[in-house]
Amino acid sequence: MNKKERLENSMEQKRGRASILFEHPPVIRSIASVAGTKEGKGPLGSLFDAVEQDDKMGKENWEEAESAIQEKAARMAMAKAYLTEGKIDYCFAGDLLGQLIATSFGTGSLKIPLLGLYGACATMGEALGLGAMTVNAGYGENVLVMASSHFATAEKEFRFPLAYGSQRPFSATWTVTGCGAVVIEKAVQGNDKVKIRGLTTGRVIDLGVRDSMNMGAAMAPAAALTVLQNFEDLNVDETFYDRIITGDLGRTGGTIFCQMMREKGYEIKDRYMDCGIEIFDGSDQDTHSGGSGCGCSAVTLCAMILPKLQSGQWKRVLFLPTGALLSNISFNEGQTIPGIAHAVILESPKV
Repeated sequence: MNKKERLENSMEQKRGRASILFEHPPVIRSIASVAGTKEGKGPLGSLFDAVEQDDKMGKENWEEAESAIQEKAARMAMAKAYLTEGKIDYCFAGDLLGQLIATSFGTGSLKIPLLGLYGACATMGEALGLGAMTVNAGYGENVLVMASSHFATAEKEFRFPLAYGSQRPFSATWTVTGCGAVVIEKAVQGNDKVKIRGLTTGRVIDLGVRDSMNMGAAMAPAAALTVLQNFEDLNVDETFYDRIITGDLGRTGGTIFCQMMREKGYEIKDRYMDCGIEIFDGSDQDTHSGGSGCGCSAVTLCAMILPKLQSGQWKRVLFLPTGALLSNISFNEGQTIPGIAHAVILESPKV
């Protein structure tokens, strides 16, 4: 195949404005999830590969702890794939902190070429999409993707000091402590692993929300736009998917999202889920609207979503991590909170 033929073949996989359907979908070779103490007491607690009893991981500060969680998840995923660091071509990873310090320090010991990502809480979707594109294009045989967050590091960076004891409105979410890691590889004939069938890349949507305690409202419009773009690009509707799963809209944002989809003529409530709602017990764990953070969708993906696809319980899922693109600087300067959402189409090997 010459250069022109390769280019034409790659363009044939593009669908519409913002979507890709892979001709030979990359597959998930291995997964790993490391969660914190509170997450371990939630509904998914028994599904995580590791639940830490010390959220500080024996480190001097919370940021070092998040790096340690990320490194642990990465090494677990590689071990499950029977791969050494030298066999991983690239790592796509990110977190919520300034200059991605959890990722920078967490992946340094891995000695894997790193492409650090910031998509706020949508980072796991961004990482999966870029990792799948890299493998599909032949630039690497095995790619590691992951995202992490930590309740204490996020509170320190974005909100009030914990000792301040500020009251949280019902719309507020609880940042998940945890990291999900996935190894992506090229598909081979007869492969029995979950496929990354395609993706729809989101764009920034800003409807003027300024309340940092209501991230769901800031992100819901971006989620709706990405799903509508996916439907348009692929000429499908909500019935194409067994589940449409957002990353961390929570109860408040999830209600807004479903209403926005309903106004466009799509009734998705019976197949809609949100990682932030699934990861905590809403009645007993006092997390208000639910969970949030990069690690929220990442650990839920690895602990619950991918195993259900692998078993054939679900045939096809639209995994839709959602992100609020603010920083402490932009918020303190009175800026609005733009949102973004990246969709990844995941298929059971039984499809």
